[in-house]
Amino acid sequence: MDGRRRDEIRRGMGVEIVLKKDQRSGKRTVGVIRDILTSAVYHSRGIKVRLEDGQIGRVQAILSDAP
Repeated sequence: MDGRRRDEIRRGMGVEIVLKKDQRSGKRTVGVIRDILTSAVYHSRGIKVRLEDGQIGRVQAILSDAP
């Protein structure tokens, strides 16, 4: 599960995302999903989500099903 398919992602999951400002470096941010922002079933660069702390980015890795 690499975060490209929307059906693999649910609220409350622990994930690693890449923020817009970190796209060049690839620096990842860890957090828990609050909202899923991408409506498409699949996105080649990762599904866009909002974390519980308000940060928005694309999912790069799924860490856990529970916070």
